Amino acid sequence: MTRLSSFFLPTEREPPADAEAISHKLMVRAGLVRQVGSGLWTWLPAGWRVHQRIVQIVREEMNAIGGQEMLMPVLHPAEPWKRSGRYPIEELFKLKDRRGADMVLALTHEEIVTGHVAAAVRSYRDLPLILYHFQVKERDEARPRAGVLRTREFIMKDSYTFDRDGKGLDAAYRKHIEAYDRMLDRCGLEWYRVEADVGVMGGLGAHEYMAPCAAGENDVALAPGYAANVEVARARAQPVPLPPALEQPEEVHTPGMTTVEAVAQDLGVPAGAVLKAFPVFPDDDTEMKLVVVRGDHRVNDIKLRVALRSDFRPATGGEVEKWLGPPGFIGPVGARMPILLDEAVAGGGYVAGANKPDAHLRGVQPGRDFRFEPVDVRSVVAGDSVNGAAIRIERAIEVGNIFKLGTRYSEPLGARYLDESGAEQLIWMGSYGFGPARAAAAAVEQYADEQGISWPRAMAPFDLELVVIGKPDSEERALAERLYGELQERGLATLYDDRDAGPGEKFADAELLGCPARITVGRRVLASGELEVQIRRGRETRTVPLDGAADAIAELWRGLP
Repeated sequence: MTRLSSFFLPTEREPPADAEAISHKLMVRAGLVRQVGSGLWTWLPAGWRVHQRIVQIVREEMNAIGGQEMLMPVLHPAEPWKRSGRYPIEELFKLKDRRGADMVLALTHEEIVTGHVAAAVRSYRDLPLILYHFQVKERDEARPRAGVLRTREFIMKDSYTFDRDGKGLDAAYRKHIEAYDRMLDRCGLEWYRVEADVGVMGGLGAHEYMAPCAAGENDVALAPGYAANVEVARARAQPVPLPPALEQPEEVHTPGMTTVEAVAQDLGVPAGAVLKAFPVFPDDDTEMKLVVVRGDHRVNDIKLRVALRSDFRPATGGEVEKWLGPPGFIGPVGARMPILLDEAVAGGGYVAGANKPDAHLRGVQPGRDFRFEPVDVRSVVAGDSVNGAAIRIERAIEVGNIFKLGTRYSEPLGARYLDESGAEQLIWMGSYGFGPARAAAAAVEQYADEQGISWPRAMAPFDLELVVIGKPDSEERALAERLYGELQERGLATLYDDRDAGPGEKFADAELLGCPARITVGRRVLASGELEVQIRRGRETRTVPLDGAADAIAELWRGLP
């Protein structure tokens, strides 16, 4: 029984001073969460109900594809993380126990679950497996923000698949795609499944599940039949008008013009006709490489890491001066180093730095005037095209991700099996994450209005809120008590606002909390013989007769989004 007079729901009239995201503001104001410290949040009773309803949806879909639920610890010995090569990760919390042994707090659980499977699986007959759990994750986040969206501690569902080969992994991955599609649909979110970078997880490929909203931290490139995180998106660049090609590069005086904009304006060419050069040093490499893109494009760090097959650092001003020339006037012509040229640079007639003070070259033709390796290292922009259709860029919240790990973890951690012929083979793995807190925040962002939260039916902390307007021992109270019991009997989780408070306060709190429907019982109900039911999304008011009201309300609720 949930009576608001004894329920811990500390609502606030004003949002936190540092809150920018709608979900941050409203989840605090509605009494769902409270901050403990930077990136650390407590889920209060109503908020925890939201979280656990999402967890149950995820659990049901994981069980439906053969997942077996387990629980692994948050605190790990550092040794398996060192074996996998992930111990140096900056966001990984590292500590020592009282004996001085190195320990870590889990970012995720690939190392641990792989160890369990390596110790138990012997034969191809033991595979495939799908193992999953819901567990706290710890992340030494540099910039926690946006309430529960970017935190240092959070609960995640992570599942892991173990298969005999790549074909088996493909099948397990497809099962997770279908399960995740159903999860997001059941949660009532707007979402995209997009191509993604494998990042620190490593492996053969990845997808992210994105919920579009203004508070998102990811940019998604979208076109008919295409969706990808901008970190990895590929598209045909918009063409740029180039000046006429010259027989050979011609030097022009450009005093003090160290920016693309200044050079383009002075020479009367579009920014895309200027070549922009970025000198970098790959990790463990003493040779500088020169990355070149169009002046209207930006280098994408993630794509560049893929092209270099390693991390990198930008060259310092002194290194640029030593290897090329004065910063602001460098270019690929005459550069004695490997040149990576973005694929969007086509044809000839470009302007580029001359590698000498206050000078540029015009009429530069890639291939004729400098040798290069073609690469895709730019970030796509709105208006680029995929299969002839223009892409658009939207902000989104990542609520889930799935990875084909291959043998990324089974090899260093010794997860092997004997095949039908008795030969030893590496186990092929996949990893699949889902964040209930992020799903909750995404719902708030997508459906809130000026009055407060408007939960999708599947996520709401309560199915209904029943508000009584009347004094104790009144007929209205008696009717509300009877209706409350009947709604509960029909399986509807109902929050009963029985507080000694005014109608304005009760209605404001109800709209702030955002249950799918609010039933109001007051003196007018007794006079009219009809109950008012306000649908939270759209704030439409409907009426149902008192006779059979509980059944009518249940039927109405089942039709809500």
